[in-house]
Amino acid sequence: MEIAIIGTGNVGRALAGTFKKAGHNVTVFARDADKTRKVAAEVGASAAGSAREAATAADVVVFAIPYGAVGEVVKSLAGAAAGKVVIDATNPLRADYSGLATEGGPSGAERLATLLPDAAVAKAFNTVLASLEADPNMYGTTLDVLFATDDDHARRILRDLISSMGFRAVDAGPLASARELESLAWLNIKLNAAFNGNWNSSAVFLGLPAAATTESVRAAH
Repeated sequence: MEIAIIGTGNVGRALAGTFKKAGHNVTVFARDADKTRKVAAEVGASAAGSAREAATAADVVVFAIPYGAVGEVVKSLAGAAAGKVVIDATNPLRADYSGLATEGGPSGAERLATLLPDAAVAKAFNTVLASLEADPNMYGTTLDVLFATDDDHARRILRDLISSMGFRAVDAGPLASARELESLAWLNIKLNAAFNGNWNSSAVFLGLPAAATTESVRAAH
């Protein structure tokens, strides 16, 4: 799979490395050209000179950026995301980290979908901290990555992509479910911040209905 990652922070770098280990082709881009080249070299990815360049040849485009930069990145794509699966891995935190900037309204992912009406937008990877994205086997057990989308093609892509990384893909339903995913991520972030956590925590669901997981989908086919 051809994957473009916009952002080379903790999340972008972690995802890039794990995608590469899973056998995918990865291109990264960030505003800092030197850091983009450095991260690309470290994980074995390609470095792009613009978000549009990164997205043009990709099947999947991942937003791994601060929530406040989403609008700027959308503009810089200049239509290059049309027809592609766009994964929103952001969390819409308030600038002072006191909660979600989207509280009481549509999720960040739903808002991104209105900005990219020609793309298949999905929410994923926001509930998993960067340390675990970089090392899915940290605890010696399969961890959950929840995703949400309204698009059936994006749903199939997410199931395969998440599974290839060594996670269990959990279908949280339509894109509106991103509201719950963003709240879950905020809870995890808040607990680590409040109690001096090690930022390695993750939610794992026991006893889920089989139809919610990748394994059941593959078995059904």
